[in-house]
Amino acid sequence: MKKILMLTGDFTEDYETMVPFQTLQVVGYAVDAACPDKKAGEFVKTAIHDFEGDQTYTEKPGHNFQLNKTFDEINFDDYDGLFITGGRAPEYIRLNAKVISLVKCFMKSGKPVAAICHASQVLTAAGVVCGRTLTAYPALAADVTIAGGKFVEAAADEAVVDGNLVTSPAWPGNTAILREFIRLLEQ
Repeated sequence: MKKILMLTGDFTEDYETMVPFQTLQVVGYAVDAACPDKKAGEFVKTAIHDFEGDQTYTEKPGHNFQLNKTFDEINFDDYDGLFITGGRAPEYIRLNAKVISLVKCFMKSGKPVAAICHASQVLTAAGVVCGRTLTAYPALAADVTIAGGKFVEAAADEAVVDGNLVTSPAWPGNTAILREFIRLLEQ
Protein backbone atom coordinates (compact mmCIF):
# COMPACT_ATOMS: atom_id res chain seq x y z
CA MET A 1 0.00 0.00 0.00
CA LYS A 2 1.36 3.41 -0.97
CA LYS A 3 1.71 5.93 1.83
CA ILE A 4 1.06 9.67 1.69
CA LEU A 5 2.32 12.33 4.08
CA MET A 6 -0.16 15.15 4.65
CA LEU A 7 1.32 18.32 6.15
CA THR A 8 -1.23 20.50 7.90
CA GLY A 9 -1.66 22.82 10.86
CA ASP A 10 -4.10 24.88 12.88
CA PHE A 11 -6.65 26.77 10.78
CA THR A 12 -6.00 24.68 7.73
CA GLU A 13 -8.90 24.96 5.29
CA ASP A 14 -11.48 22.33 6.27
CA TYR A 15 -12.31 20.96 2.80
CA GLU A 16 -8.67 21.10 1.69
CA THR A 17 -7.82 18.78 4.57
CA MET A 18 -10.79 16.51 5.24
CA VAL A 19 -11.65 15.75 1.60
CA PRO A 20 -8.12 14.73 0.49
CA PHE A 21 -7.48 12.82 3.73
CA GLN A 22 -10.63 10.74 3.32
CA THR A 23 -10.54 10.41 -0.48
CA LEU A 24 -6.98 9.13 -0.59
CA GLN A 25 -7.88 6.47 1.98
CA VAL A 26 -11.02 5.46 0.06
CA VAL A 27 -8.96 4.74 -3.05
CA GLY A 28 -6.46 2.64 -1.11
CA TYR A 29 -3.66 4.87 0.17
CA ALA A 30 -2.46 5.13 3.75
CA VAL A 31 -2.36 8.79 4.82
CA ASP A 32 -0.34 10.13 7.73
CA ALA A 33 -1.55 13.60 8.74
CA ALA A 34 1.01 15.53 10.76
CA CYS A 35 1.61 19.04 12.08
CA PRO A 36 4.82 20.54 13.47
CA ASP A 37 4.94 20.48 17.27
CA LYS A 38 1.97 18.09 17.53
CA LYS A 39 1.58 14.36 18.15
CA ALA A 40 -0.69 11.63 16.86
CA GLY A 41 -4.09 11.90 18.53
CA GLU A 42 -3.92 15.68 18.92
CA PHE A 43 -6.15 17.97 16.87
CA VAL A 44 -5.75 20.93 14.56
CA LYS A 45 -8.59 23.40 14.19
CA THR A 46 -9.86 23.95 10.67
CA ALA A 47 -11.45 26.96 9.03
CA ILE A 48 -14.12 27.01 6.35
CA HIS A 49 -13.35 29.47 3.58
CA ASP A 50 -16.15 30.53 1.28
CA PHE A 51 -16.53 32.78 -1.71
CA GLU A 52 -19.47 35.07 -1.04
CA GLY A 53 -18.85 37.99 -3.38
CA ASP A 54 -16.30 39.86 -1.27
CA GLN A 55 -12.84 40.82 -2.49
CA THR A 56 -11.46 37.74 -0.77
CA TYR A 57 -12.84 34.63 0.90
CA THR A 58 -14.68 34.69 4.21
CA GLU A 59 -13.60 32.50 7.11
CA LYS A 60 -15.72 30.59 9.59
CA PRO A 61 -14.83 28.02 12.27
CA GLY A 62 -14.55 24.50 10.91
CA HIS A 63 -14.08 21.11 12.53
CA ASN A 64 -11.37 19.68 14.70
CA PHE A 65 -9.18 17.38 12.59
CA GLN A 66 -7.36 14.60 14.42
CA LEU A 67 -3.76 13.99 13.48
CA ASN A 68 -2.66 10.38 13.14
CA LYS A 69 1.11 10.86 12.98
CA THR A 70 3.55 12.50 15.38
CA PHE A 71 5.48 15.11 13.40
CA ASP A 72 8.83 14.33 15.04
CA GLU A 73 8.57 10.70 13.89
CA ILE A 74 8.24 11.49 10.16
CA ASN A 75 10.82 9.80 7.92
CA PHE A 76 10.89 10.90 4.26
CA ASP A 77 11.73 7.39 3.03
CA ASP A 78 8.42 6.04 4.41
CA TYR A 79 6.32 8.01 1.90
CA ASP A 80 5.38 7.82 -1.77
CA GLY A 81 3.87 11.30 -1.99
CA LEU A 82 3.22 14.57 -0.17
CA PHE A 83 -0.02 16.55 0.14
CA ILE A 84 0.22 20.06 1.64
CA THR A 85 -3.07 21.50 2.83
CA GLY A 86 -4.09 25.13 2.43
CA GLY A 87 -5.81 27.69 4.61
CA ARG A 88 -3.79 29.68 7.11
CA ALA A 89 -1.60 26.77 8.25
CA PRO A 90 1.01 27.20 5.48
CA GLU A 91 1.92 30.70 6.64
CA TYR A 92 3.42 29.27 9.85
CA ILE A 93 4.30 25.63 9.11
CA ARG A 94 6.69 27.02 6.46
CA LEU A 95 8.75 28.42 9.35
CA ASN A 96 9.61 24.89 10.51
CA ALA A 97 13.01 23.69 9.26
CA LYS A 98 11.91 20.04 9.04
CA VAL A 99 8.88 21.02 6.89
CA ILE A 100 11.20 22.85 4.50
CA SER A 101 13.63 19.93 4.42
CA LEU A 102 10.84 17.44 3.69
CA VAL A 103 9.41 19.57 0.89
CA LYS A 104 12.85 19.89 -0.69
CA CYS A 105 13.37 16.11 -0.47
CA PHE A 106 10.00 15.35 -2.09
CA MET A 107 10.50 17.83 -4.90
CA LYS A 108 14.08 16.73 -5.59
CA SER A 109 13.18 13.02 -5.48
CA GLY A 110 10.45 13.34 -8.10
CA LYS A 111 7.85 11.85 -5.75
CA PRO A 112 4.38 13.40 -6.32
CA VAL A 113 3.63 16.61 -4.42
CA ALA A 114 0.17 18.21 -4.21
CA ALA A 115 -0.24 21.76 -2.91
CA ILE A 116 -3.64 23.42 -2.69
CA CYS A 117 -4.50 27.09 -2.22
CA HIS A 118 -2.10 28.77 0.24
CA ALA A 119 0.17 25.68 0.35
CA SER A 120 2.29 27.42 -2.27
CA GLN A 121 3.63 29.49 0.66
CA VAL A 122 5.41 26.34 1.84
CA LEU A 123 6.76 25.67 -1.66
CA THR A 124 8.09 29.21 -2.07
CA ALA A 125 9.67 29.16 1.40
CA ALA A 126 11.40 25.90 0.47
CA GLY A 127 12.78 27.49 -2.68
CA VAL A 128 11.42 24.75 -4.96
CA VAL A 129 9.28 26.69 -7.45
CA CYS A 130 12.01 28.32 -9.53
CA GLY A 131 11.36 27.36 -13.14
CA ARG A 132 8.16 25.50 -12.24
CA THR A 133 4.63 26.25 -13.48
CA LEU A 134 1.95 26.26 -10.78
CA THR A 135 -1.21 27.84 -9.52
CA ALA A 136 -2.33 28.91 -6.06
CA TYR A 137 -4.85 31.18 -4.42
CA PRO A 138 -4.68 34.26 -6.71
CA ALA A 139 -3.38 36.57 -3.97
CA LEU A 140 -0.19 34.47 -3.94
CA ALA A 141 0.68 35.06 -7.60
CA ALA A 142 3.33 37.62 -6.64
CA ASP A 143 4.90 35.24 -4.11
CA VAL A 144 5.21 32.50 -6.74
CA THR A 145 6.65 34.92 -9.31
CA ILE A 146 9.15 36.46 -6.87
CA ALA A 147 10.31 32.92 -5.99
CA GLY A 148 11.01 32.27 -9.69
CA GLY A 149 7.93 30.23 -10.50
CA LYS A 150 5.53 30.76 -13.37
CA PHE A 151 2.10 31.50 -11.89
CA VAL A 152 -0.85 30.26 -13.96
CA GLU A 153 -4.25 31.73 -13.29
CA ALA A 154 -6.59 28.75 -13.08
CA ALA A 155 -10.28 28.42 -12.29
CA ALA A 156 -10.95 27.43 -8.68
CA ASP A 157 -12.01 23.95 -9.79
CA GLU A 158 -8.90 23.26 -11.91
CA ALA A 159 -5.44 21.84 -11.26
CA VAL A 160 -2.09 22.52 -12.89
CA VAL A 161 0.53 19.79 -13.30
CA ASP A 162 4.25 20.38 -13.82
CA GLY A 163 6.26 17.18 -13.55
CA ASN A 164 5.79 15.77 -10.05
CA LEU A 165 3.96 18.89 -8.80
CA VAL A 166 0.19 19.34 -8.92
CA THR A 167 -1.47 22.51 -7.63
CA SER A 168 -4.96 23.97 -7.39
CA PRO A 169 -6.12 27.44 -6.31
CA ALA A 170 -8.80 26.45 -3.76
CA TRP A 171 -11.08 23.75 -2.34
CA PRO A 172 -13.40 23.67 -5.38
CA GLY A 173 -10.36 22.09 -7.08
CA ASN A 174 -10.30 19.05 -4.77
CA THR A 175 -11.58 16.75 -7.53
CA ALA A 176 -9.02 17.98 -10.06
CA ILE A 177 -6.01 18.03 -7.73
CA LEU A 178 -6.81 14.60 -6.32
CA ARG A 179 -7.37 13.12 -9.78
CA GLU A 180 -3.97 14.40 -10.96
CA PHE A 181 -2.16 13.54 -7.72
CA ILE A 182 -3.47 9.96 -7.88
CA ARG A 183 -2.44 9.75 -11.55
CA LEU A 184 1.10 10.77 -10.58
CA LEU A 185 1.16 8.27 -7.71
CA GLU A 186 0.18 5.47 -10.10
CA GLN A 187 2.90 6.20 -12.68
